[in-house]
Amino acid sequence: MKNNNSMNQTRETEAIQAYLKLLQVKGASAGILHKRSLFLDQLAVHLAGKDLDGSDYRLAVETVMESMPADDWHASLTALREFYPFWIKDIKAIAALNVNPGFDVEPLQWLPLPASLKSLIDSLVTEKFEASENWPLKAYSQALRQAGAEQKLVDARVKLAKILLIRLKDAPLKNHKTYRTAVDQTLPFFNIKDNRRLFLVVVREFYHFWTGNPEASSMVLNDGSGNMLF
Repeated sequence: MKNNNSMNQTRETEAIQAYLKLLQVKGASAGILHKRSLFLDQLAVHLAGKDLDGSDYRLAVETVMESMPADDWHASLTALREFYPFWIKDIKAIAALNVNPGFDVEPLQWLPLPASLKSLIDSLVTEKFEASENWPLKAYSQALRQAGAEQKLVDARVKLAKILLIRLKDAPLKNHKTYRTAVDQTLPFFNIKDNRRLFLVVVREFYHFWTGNPEASSMVLNDGSGNMLF
């Protein structure tokens, strides 16, 4: 009889196989399949024996991402987002991904220009933002104040939103893929986990202003979890 741990490892293996099979059907190249297989095998070690829930998954994600080279963060986090419903056997979510072009089998070729957190912070002093960038920044700032945030908190969050806008400067398109790519490729700059989580909270809030969502102001100060898989 198998012990509990090996049975749980089988659970991960089956989920990985199901995910890769669907990726293959969607047209993923052999190179992408191989790379994601190796990466998810690393994740499986941290998931074995864990409950099928989001908090354990997020902890495993944080652990496995610590060893990732900065350039690989977007591709790795994409795989982790896509794999989650397979791990928890969420049939509805998998079906929705299957029907829609939900799998990133042709990754965006664009990446933000090389930078560091220091270079980005330094550039805030001289950076000129266009009207299309200033509008969501002002709306975000106003929504935070109306929600009762102190000016110090507003300034800190707007500063992080500006850093993201700088990362998006040369993006070929303005859509969720470029936004997420810019976020994923900026995350490894934050060595302090609390700062990284705050950045994640900000980018999730700011996205609604960046896209012009009329309900954006109701989305601020609601979620402080800083989930890497937003």
